[in-house]
Amino acid sequence: MALRINDIAPNFTAMTTHGEIDFHEWLGDRWGVLFSHPKDFTPVCTTELGYMAGLEQEFARRNCKIIGLSVDPVSSHEAWADDIEDVQGHKVNYPMIGDHDLAVAKLYNMLPADEPGTSEGRTPMNNATVRSVFIIAPDKTIKLMLTYPMTTGRNFDEILRVLDSMQLTAKHKVATPVNWQQGEDVIIVPAVSNEEAEQLFPEGWTTVKPYLRTVKQPEESAN
Repeated sequence: MALRINDIAPNFTAMTTHGEIDFHEWLGDRWGVLFSHPKDFTPVCTTELGYMAGLEQEFARRNCKIIGLSVDPVSSHEAWADDIEDVQGHKVNYPMIGDHDLAVAKLYNMLPADEPGTSEGRTPMNNATVRSVFIIAPDKTIKLMLTYPMTTGRNFDEILRVLDSMQLTAKHKVATPVNWQQGEDVIIVPAVSNEEAEQLFPEGWTTVKPYLRTVKQPEESAN
């Protein structure tokens, strides 16, 4: 069954580079980013994992845990981690899931549920759809899903930007416009009447169109 935004993120138990985890238990009451890889020792993913390691504290500041997955066993991940640190200069301190039996990839619709076999003998092209990113809210619902092609490195600064938007809009009755960055004006959601907006935003707003009202970003973000 296909996953959709606001579905509960499927729970699982798996071995990781930090030992066995129950995914929902591991997340606790925090936000989470799960990002997957089709194979260890692949060039694009090596750069991605290292860059993400450099951003780990930025995610932590936002009360967000990060976890990787690759369709290979944990023992392979541990060897790969040395290459990642050598290439990108950041040690991978977040857990990496060993998905040797393809169970998590299937659970998250990254591979067909009836995909046979294990990671043994598979190539990255066999696992091309295992290049996904999921953002999961503290209530365990999926808030974002992205799948990238094999040859295009992911933009994890964009994932941070989206997380900032989600945390802000989860707390305030606003939405964020195109290319929004932290601190810029936001949009009052259409469900808020002008009368309610006067209470929520007493300093006023700009009416661009009757359905498009912009206002300063509320000072307190949701973390």
